[in-house]
Amino acid sequence: MIRSKTYKAGDLIIVFFCILLIIACLLPMLNVLARSLSSSEALIRNEVMLWPKGWNLNAYRLVLGDSKYTWSLAWTAILTVISTIVSMVMTILCAYPLTYANLKGRGFFNTLILFTMYFSAGTIPHYLLYKDLGLLNNPLVLIIPNSLSVFNMIIMRSFFYGIPASLRESAEIDGAGPIRILFNIYLPLSKPVMATLSLFYAVGRWNGFSDALMYMNIRKYHPIQLLLYNILNSITSIEVATQEGFASAPGLSATLQAATVMFATVPILMIYPWLQKYFIAGATLGAIKD
Repeated sequence: MIRSKTYKAGDLIIVFFCILLIIACLLPMLNVLARSLSSSEALIRNEVMLWPKGWNLNAYRLVLGDSKYTWSLAWTAILTVISTIVSMVMTILCAYPLTYANLKGRGFFNTLILFTMYFSAGTIPHYLLYKDLGLLNNPLVLIIPNSLSVFNMIIMRSFFYGIPASLRESAEIDGAGPIRILFNIYLPLSKPVMATLSLFYAVGRWNGFSDALMYMNIRKYHPIQLLLYNILNSITSIEVATQEGFASAPGLSATLQAATVMFATVPILMIYPWLQKYFIAGATLGAIKD
Protein backbone atom coordinates (compact mmCIF):
# COMPACT_ATOMS: atom_id res chain seq x y z
CA MET A 1 0.00 0.00 0.00
CA ILE A 2 2.85 2.35 0.90
CA ARG A 3 4.67 1.52 -2.34
CA SER A 4 1.47 2.17 -4.29
CA LYS A 5 1.13 5.62 -2.72
CA THR A 6 4.80 6.31 -3.47
CA TYR A 7 4.32 5.39 -7.12
CA LYS A 8 1.20 7.56 -7.32
CA ALA A 9 3.04 10.55 -5.83
CA GLY A 10 5.89 10.00 -8.27
CA ASP A 11 3.47 9.86 -11.21
CA LEU A 12 1.85 13.12 -10.09
CA ILE A 13 5.24 14.81 -9.96
CA ILE A 14 6.09 13.57 -13.46
CA VAL A 15 2.71 14.74 -14.78
CA PHE A 16 3.22 18.13 -13.15
CA PHE A 17 6.59 18.65 -14.82
CA CYS A 18 5.21 17.40 -18.16
CA ILE A 19 2.42 19.98 -17.94
CA LEU A 20 4.97 22.70 -17.19
CA LEU A 21 7.01 21.60 -20.20
CA ILE A 22 3.93 21.64 -22.46
CA ILE A 23 3.02 25.14 -21.27
CA ALA A 24 6.59 26.34 -21.83
CA CYS A 25 6.42 25.04 -25.41
CA LEU A 26 2.93 26.36 -26.19
CA LEU A 27 3.17 29.88 -24.76
CA PRO A 28 5.71 31.19 -27.32
CA MET A 29 3.66 29.74 -30.18
CA LEU A 30 0.46 31.30 -28.82
CA ASN A 31 2.22 34.64 -28.47
CA VAL A 32 3.48 34.53 -32.07
CA LEU A 33 0.01 33.56 -33.30
CA ALA A 34 -1.59 36.42 -31.36
CA ARG A 35 0.97 38.89 -32.71
CA SER A 36 0.35 37.74 -36.28
CA LEU A 37 -3.39 38.45 -35.89
CA SER A 38 -3.02 41.80 -34.12
CA SER A 39 -2.78 45.34 -35.41
CA SER A 40 0.55 47.14 -35.63
CA GLU A 41 -0.70 49.77 -33.18
CA ALA A 42 -1.39 47.13 -30.52
CA LEU A 43 2.07 45.68 -30.97
CA ILE A 44 3.71 49.09 -30.69
CA ARG A 45 1.88 49.63 -27.39
CA ASN A 46 2.97 46.15 -26.19
CA GLU A 47 -0.62 45.14 -25.54
CA VAL A 48 -0.43 41.70 -27.14
CA MET A 49 0.31 38.67 -24.98
CA LEU A 50 -1.71 35.52 -25.69
CA TRP A 51 -4.81 37.05 -27.32
CA PRO A 52 -4.91 39.23 -30.46
CA LYS A 53 -5.60 42.94 -30.13
CA GLY A 54 -7.10 44.78 -33.09
CA TRP A 55 -7.89 41.51 -34.85
CA ASN A 56 -7.00 41.49 -38.57
CA LEU A 57 -5.63 39.19 -41.27
CA ASN A 58 -3.68 41.82 -43.21
CA ALA A 59 -0.31 40.19 -42.55
CA TYR A 60 -1.53 36.81 -43.81
CA ARG A 61 -3.08 38.41 -46.88
CA LEU A 62 0.27 40.04 -47.63
CA VAL A 63 2.19 36.79 -47.14
CA LEU A 64 -0.19 34.58 -49.14
CA GLY A 65 -0.62 37.19 -51.86
CA ASP A 66 3.10 37.58 -52.51
CA SER A 67 4.56 35.00 -54.90
CA LYS A 68 7.91 35.37 -53.17
CA TYR A 69 6.53 33.74 -50.03
CA THR A 70 4.44 31.04 -51.72
CA TRP A 71 7.27 29.97 -54.05
CA SER A 72 9.73 29.88 -51.15
CA LEU A 73 7.35 27.64 -49.22
CA ALA A 74 6.78 25.36 -52.22
CA TRP A 75 10.53 25.17 -52.95
CA THR A 76 11.27 24.35 -49.31
CA ALA A 77 8.67 21.56 -49.37
CA ILE A 78 10.19 20.11 -52.57
CA LEU A 79 13.69 20.44 -51.14
CA THR A 80 12.65 18.77 -47.88
CA VAL A 81 11.05 15.80 -49.63
CA ILE A 82 14.02 15.24 -51.95
CA SER A 83 16.57 15.70 -49.16
CA THR A 84 14.73 13.32 -46.85
CA ILE A 85 14.52 10.60 -49.51
CA VAL A 86 18.19 10.98 -50.47
CA SER A 87 19.27 11.03 -46.81
CA MET A 88 17.29 7.90 -45.96
CA VAL A 89 18.70 6.05 -48.97
CA MET A 90 22.24 7.06 -47.99
CA THR A 91 21.65 6.11 -44.35
CA ILE A 92 20.29 2.67 -45.22
CA LEU A 93 23.02 1.96 -47.76
CA CYS A 94 25.66 2.95 -45.21
CA ALA A 95 24.21 1.11 -42.22
CA TYR A 96 23.15 -2.16 -43.86
CA PRO A 97 26.58 -3.41 -45.10
CA LEU A 98 28.11 -2.71 -41.68
CA THR A 99 25.83 -5.33 -40.12
CA TYR A 100 27.68 -8.11 -41.96
CA ALA A 101 30.40 -9.55 -39.70
CA ASN A 102 32.30 -10.93 -42.69
CA LEU A 103 32.53 -7.54 -44.43
CA LYS A 104 36.21 -6.93 -45.17
CA GLY A 105 37.45 -3.73 -43.55
CA ARG A 106 34.31 -3.26 -41.47
CA GLY A 107 36.28 -1.95 -38.49
CA PHE A 108 38.15 0.51 -40.71
CA PHE A 109 34.96 1.82 -42.28
CA ASN A 110 33.32 2.19 -38.87
CA THR A 111 36.29 4.16 -37.57
CA LEU A 112 36.44 6.33 -40.69
CA ILE A 113 32.74 7.17 -40.48
CA LEU A 114 32.92 7.93 -36.76
CA PHE A 115 35.95 10.18 -37.35
CA THR A 116 33.82 12.51 -39.50
CA MET A 117 31.34 12.78 -36.63
CA TYR A 118 33.88 14.39 -34.30
CA PHE A 119 36.18 16.26 -36.69
CA SER A 120 35.27 18.66 -39.48
CA ALA A 121 37.42 20.67 -41.88
CA GLY A 122 35.49 23.90 -41.28
CA THR A 123 33.55 26.40 -43.35
CA ILE A 124 36.37 27.73 -45.55
CA PRO A 125 37.59 24.30 -46.76
CA HIS A 126 33.97 23.32 -47.36
CA TYR A 127 33.43 26.47 -49.43
CA LEU A 128 36.55 25.83 -51.51
CA LEU A 129 35.56 22.20 -52.04
CA TYR A 130 32.04 23.10 -53.17
CA LYS A 131 33.51 25.71 -55.49
CA ASP A 132 35.83 23.15 -57.12
CA LEU A 133 32.92 20.71 -57.46
CA GLY A 134 30.73 23.35 -59.08
CA LEU A 135 28.14 23.22 -56.30
CA LEU A 136 28.09 26.91 -55.44
CA ASN A 137 24.75 28.47 -56.43
CA ASN A 138 23.62 24.98 -57.40
CA PRO A 139 20.49 23.53 -55.75
CA LEU A 140 22.46 20.32 -55.15
CA VAL A 141 24.53 22.14 -52.53
CA LEU A 142 21.41 22.11 -50.35
CA ILE A 143 21.01 18.34 -50.74
CA ILE A 144 24.29 16.46 -51.18
CA PRO A 145 26.58 17.79 -48.40
CA ASN A 146 24.10 17.01 -45.61
CA SER A 147 22.66 13.85 -47.12
CA LEU A 148 24.09 11.60 -44.40
CA SER A 149 24.06 12.05 -40.63
CA VAL A 150 26.51 9.74 -38.87
CA PHE A 151 24.42 9.83 -35.71
CA ASN A 152 21.30 8.74 -37.60
CA MET A 153 23.31 6.07 -39.39
CA ILE A 154 24.41 4.65 -36.04
CA ILE A 155 20.77 4.51 -34.91
CA MET A 156 19.80 2.69 -38.11
CA ARG A 157 22.73 0.29 -37.79
CA SER A 158 21.85 -0.47 -34.16
CA PHE A 159 18.27 -1.26 -35.19
CA PHE A 160 19.53 -3.60 -37.92
CA TYR A 161 21.70 -5.33 -35.32
CA GLY A 162 18.55 -6.00 -33.30
CA ILE A 163 16.88 -7.94 -36.12
CA PRO A 164 17.41 -11.67 -35.46
CA ALA A 165 20.25 -13.09 -37.52
CA SER A 166 18.21 -16.28 -37.99
CA LEU A 167 15.90 -14.41 -40.38
CA ARG A 168 18.80 -13.46 -42.62
CA GLU A 169 20.33 -16.94 -42.39
CA SER A 170 17.02 -18.54 -43.37
CA ALA A 171 16.72 -16.22 -46.36
CA GLU A 172 20.30 -16.98 -47.41
CA ILE A 173 19.57 -20.71 -47.25
CA ASP A 174 16.62 -20.11 -49.59
CA GLY A 175 18.96 -18.38 -52.02
CA ALA A 176 18.19 -14.74 -51.26
CA GLY A 177 20.98 -12.23 -51.85
CA PRO A 178 21.84 -9.16 -49.74
CA ILE A 179 19.62 -6.82 -51.77
CA ARG A 180 16.59 -9.07 -51.53
CA ILE A 181 17.18 -9.58 -47.80
CA LEU A 182 17.31 -5.82 -47.36
CA PHE A 183 14.04 -5.17 -49.18
CA ASN A 184 12.09 -8.23 -47.97
CA ILE A 185 13.26 -8.50 -44.36
CA TYR A 186 15.13 -5.51 -43.01
CA LEU A 187 13.14 -2.61 -44.45
CA PRO A 188 9.66 -4.01 -43.63
CA LEU A 189 10.78 -4.55 -40.03
CA SER A 190 12.36 -1.09 -39.81
CA LYS A 191 9.32 1.14 -40.27
CA PRO A 192 9.53 2.72 -36.78
CA VAL A 193 13.18 3.74 -37.04
CA MET A 194 12.75 4.83 -40.67
CA ALA A 195 9.81 7.08 -39.71
CA THR A 196 11.80 8.54 -36.81
CA LEU A 197 14.90 9.27 -38.86
CA SER A 198 12.82 10.61 -41.75
CA LEU A 199 11.23 13.09 -39.34
CA PHE A 200 14.66 14.09 -38.04
CA TYR A 201 15.97 14.66 -41.57
CA ALA A 202 12.84 16.51 -42.68
CA VAL A 203 12.80 18.85 -39.68
CA GLY A 204 16.53 19.49 -40.04
CA ARG A 205 16.19 20.40 -43.71
CA TRP A 206 13.04 22.47 -43.21
CA ASN A 207 14.64 24.52 -40.44
CA GLY A 208 18.04 24.79 -42.12
CA PHE A 209 19.18 28.02 -43.73
CA SER A 210 22.90 28.42 -42.96
CA ASP A 211 24.00 26.39 -45.99
CA ALA A 212 21.77 28.44 -48.30
CA LEU A 213 23.06 31.64 -46.67
CA MET A 214 26.70 30.72 -47.33
CA TYR A 215 26.59 28.79 -50.60
CA MET A 216 23.46 29.95 -52.47
CA ASN A 217 23.24 33.50 -53.85
CA ILE A 218 20.31 32.83 -56.19
CA ARG A 219 17.24 34.07 -54.30
CA LYS A 220 14.99 31.77 -56.31
CA TYR A 221 16.47 28.82 -54.39
CA HIS A 222 16.35 30.37 -50.93
CA PRO A 223 14.35 28.19 -48.51
CA ILE A 224 11.59 29.67 -46.39
CA GLN A 225 13.79 29.84 -43.29
CA LEU A 226 16.35 32.00 -45.08
CA LEU A 227 13.55 34.25 -46.30
CA LEU A 228 12.35 34.51 -42.72
CA TYR A 229 15.90 35.25 -41.57
CA ASN A 230 16.13 38.08 -44.10
CA ILE A 231 12.76 39.47 -43.00
CA LEU A 232 13.85 39.54 -39.36
CA ASN A 233 17.08 41.28 -40.33
CA SER A 234 15.40 43.71 -42.72
CA ILE A 235 14.23 45.99 -39.91
CA THR A 236 17.84 46.73 -38.95
CA SER A 237 19.33 46.44 -42.44
CA ILE A 238 17.97 48.66 -45.21
CA GLU A 239 20.26 46.99 -47.75
CA VAL A 240 18.85 43.52 -47.06
CA ALA A 241 15.30 44.86 -47.12
CA THR A 242 15.85 46.47 -50.51
CA GLN A 243 17.48 43.36 -52.02
CA GLU A 244 14.71 41.07 -50.81
CA GLY A 245 11.92 43.43 -51.80
CA PHE A 246 10.68 44.08 -48.28
CA ALA A 247 11.26 47.81 -48.17
CA SER A 248 8.22 48.57 -50.26
CA ALA A 249 5.93 46.14 -48.43
CA PRO A 250 3.36 48.07 -46.44
CA GLY A 251 3.14 46.86 -42.88
CA LEU A 252 6.62 45.42 -42.71
CA SER A 253 6.46 45.15 -38.96
CA ALA A 254 6.31 42.74 -36.09
CA THR A 255 2.89 41.61 -37.38
CA LEU A 256 4.37 40.54 -40.70
CA GLN A 257 7.29 38.88 -38.94
CA ALA A 258 4.95 36.85 -36.73
CA ALA A 259 2.76 35.86 -39.70
CA THR A 260 5.83 34.69 -41.61
CA VAL A 261 7.00 32.66 -38.61
CA MET A 262 3.62 30.91 -38.48
CA PHE A 263 3.68 30.51 -42.25
CA ALA A 264 7.05 28.73 -41.99
CA THR A 265 6.31 26.67 -38.88
CA VAL A 266 2.83 25.22 -39.29
CA PRO A 267 3.49 22.98 -42.37
CA ILE A 268 6.25 20.98 -40.68
CA LEU A 269 4.15 20.67 -37.50
CA MET A 270 1.35 19.08 -39.52
CA ILE A 271 3.60 16.18 -40.52
CA TYR A 272 4.06 14.84 -36.99
CA PRO A 273 0.51 13.47 -36.43
CA TRP A 274 0.88 11.24 -39.49
CA LEU A 275 4.13 9.76 -38.16
CA GLN A 276 3.29 9.81 -34.46
CA LYS A 277 2.70 6.06 -34.13
CA TYR A 278 6.00 5.15 -35.78
CA PHE A 279 7.86 8.05 -34.17
CA ILE A 280 6.96 6.94 -30.62
CA ALA A 281 7.96 3.36 -31.41
CA GLY A 282 11.24 4.50 -32.94
CA ALA A 283 12.05 6.97 -30.16
CA THR A 284 11.71 4.24 -27.51
CA LEU A 285 13.99 1.75 -29.25
CA GLY A 286 16.19 0.04 -26.74
CA ALA A 287 14.04 1.08 -23.77
CA ILE A 288 12.67 -2.46 -23.38
CA LYS A 289 14.94 -5.46 -23.37
CA ASP A 290 13.83 -9.06 -23.86
